[in-house]
Order: sequence, then C-alpha cells, then structure tokens
Amino acid sequence: MRKSKVIEAWNQDKLALGTLVKSVDPIHIEILSQTGLDFIWIDLEHSDKSMETYSQLARAARVGSIDILARPARWEYMRMGRMLEAGASGILYPRCESADEAREVIKWSKFHPLGERGFDGGSADNNYGQYTAGDYTQKANNETWIAIQIESPRAIPHAEAIAEIEGVDCLFFGPGDYSALSGMAGLVKDRSVLQAAGVVANAAAKAGKKFGTLVFDIEHSKYMQDLGAELLVHSADMEFYKHAYKQLIAEYETHFGYSTIK
Repeated sequence: MRKSKVIEAWNQDKLALGTLVKSVDPIHIEILSQTGLDFIWIDLEHSDKSMETYSQLARAARVGSIDILARPARWEYMRMGRMLEAGASGILYPRCESADEAREVIKWSKFHPLGERGFDGGSADNNYGQYTAGDYTQKANNETWIAIQIESPRAIPHAEAIAEIEGVDCLFFGPGDYSALSGMAGLVKDRSVLQAAGVVANAAAKAGKKFGTLVFDIEHSKYMQDLGAELLVHSADMEFYKHAYKQLIAEYETHFGYSTIK
C-alpha cells in the first residue's frame, strides 16, 4: 500500500498541491508524477475516460510518488472501489447535497469498521496481494482520503453536517458548478461565489476537517489559502500546455517578427 503524499502533507500542516490532468496519455502522468506535486486529479465525471484508461493512467503515476485523486460521477458508489483498487489515494465525490449522501460515500470507499467497501486484495492498491487481508484493509483505510464536493447553493446549508460525517477528510468547494448553478457560469471570482467558498471553509474548520478547492492563478490561490485551504487543484494540464505555446509564439513575434497570420 503506497503512502499518501497528501496525508503526509496534512500531517505536517502543509498545503497539498495538485492539478487536473485531462490528457489520456500515460507519459504526461509519468512526467507529472516526478515533478514534486502532491497529487493529480483524474476526472471520470465529465471526461470520456473509461475505467481501463484510468487504470493505465494510475499505473503510470506509480513511476513517482504522487497521489491520484479520482472523481466518479455522482451516485457512482461502486465505481469508487474500483478506482481505489486501481491505485487512487483519494476520492473526490461530486455534487454531494446531504449528510446521508456523504455517509454512502464512506460506506463504499472505506473498509470495516468505517465502511463496507468490498474486499479484493489482489489489485494494484495492495501490490497485487503483497499484504495480508488485515494489513491491507487497515493500510487502505489509513492511506486513502475522501474529499466531498460542495458545488450547489442547495448544498451550502448542509456543509457542516456533511463535514461531521466520520471518514470525510475534506470539504472541496467546486467553483465551476456553483457559479453555473447560481446563474453566473464561469464567474468563479464573483463575490457571492467567494462567500460560498468561505462558508464551506468555515464548515470544514468547525468539524476539524480539511478545506480544498480549485484555483486558477496565484492571487486566487492566496485568497483560498487565507480561508484555510489545505488542498488546492491549480488549473489543468491543458491550460498550462496552451499557455506555454502561446508564450513561445509571443516570444518569436517579439524577437523574430514571426506571425501566425500568413
């Protein structure tokens, strides 16, 4: 069972930093696994990734020491077990709107006594049967972490109750869905969206849990860290990819008069 870099960071009162990976090429995961990031987020809620593709990406991450944060779609409780077996250290559960729903997440993602996760023991997360059943289930409970997403105005009043559920490690505010469901799609820095993030942060702190969210630049990151964020997803691989090549084109235009317009 791999040691979780995120849990290690949290135990040292440090920020856990990661990014969203949309690429399905394992090479990108291999590279990122060795950069010093704490985790990479692989999303199966919105993307067209299959479980087989996901398992190949999770395998590539084992080149380094990085955590995989895997997101299923809402109510896909059974899929969470397969994500963990393939090597996820964290589960990011979307659009949670009640404490009862959060309990179901823990039920399916944690072994006894915290939950009722189904037992395999011969998959990647147990090094294909390396550890005894007792050691495996204990290590799995200790080295996996569960982040519950608060993403809608309806969920905000339930944030404290969700945070209090045993087994929930982190409340994760989703600014994209929250802004869209508030009729302000994309306005992730609108005052009302930032205020909602603050409510979620306070709910997490009150329950002694971690607060996390998605950020898009350093200023945004500082704001969320000031709220108490200890888990940050900073943008996505495709955004960095586009930015790097746009910067390259701009440098060629400046130094050599190169233009993409022919």
